[in-house]
Amino acid sequence: MSQGEPIIALMSDLIFFSKIAAEAKAAGQSATMIRTVASLGGQQGKMLLVDLNMTGAIDAAAQWQQATGRPAIGFVSHVDAAAIAAAKAAGLSQILARSRFVQVLPELVATA
Repeated sequence: MSQGEPIIALMSDLIFFSKIAAEAKAAGQSATMIRTVASLGGQQGKMLLVDLNMTGAIDAAAQWQQATGRPAIGFVSHVDAAAIAAAKAAGLSQILARSRFVQVLPELVATA
């Protein structure tokens, strides 16, 4: 993988993205926020971190993962059983409850 490729975050929450960007920076990585599903196409990155509550995010993440061969890791409320099931069916690399995602974020970015 190219050292210059960022970790891509598909989400609309700027405050939550700032946590991801800070963890990435601490691990010597960079992070890029993509705010719309339509803007994800063609983006290159080491991995995709995706808010599964965004409309269309699950399908977009699955397509990105298939096109790039890189992992797409989704996070969602632990009570959103429908989104969790849809993400599993779409074949995302990993699906985490938002609270668990925050806990393992340092590990995720360190391994990117």
